[in-house]
Amino acid sequence: MTMTHSTDQIQAAIVETFKTLPDWDSRYKHIIQLGKQLPNMADADKTADNIVKGCQSQVWMTASLNDDGTITFIADSDAVIVRGLISLILRLYSGQTPQTILETRPSFIDDIEMTQHISAQRSNGLHAMIKQIQFYAIAYKMKLEQGL
Repeated sequence: MTMTHSTDQIQAAIVETFKTLPDWDSRYKHIIQLGKQLPNMADADKTADNIVKGCQSQVWMTASLNDDGTITFIADSDAVIVRGLISLILRLYSGQTPQTILETRPSFIDDIEMTQHISAQRSNGLHAMIKQIQFYAIAYKMKLEQGL
């Protein structure tokens, strides 16, 4: 069994990484690099049903429930900076239980002052991605509670 990191540890690590970067130019470069490292989503999953509504760019997301009760998320975007934002969000939420997802506020976004440095549309898109993750968590939580 793999040991998952707590969401607090994950958020602290993200904040720590951003604190080591001297300015927002460096931080943007880091976000873009994360986006380039994000695995590509299969084209077959880039369907209208998987589009995250509320994003300026095209963003697709799928989720699957693992045998251990955790959820794995896969997401992709046609914009490199958005792929980087996805990477940060998935780092926090993928591999967590539905309950943990629903209890975890992405405080790292405020801690690194992300919303002050991205456009309002990107900020709205970021929140739309988080909302989509929460919807998946609610659905899988209900499924687990019903023993399906």
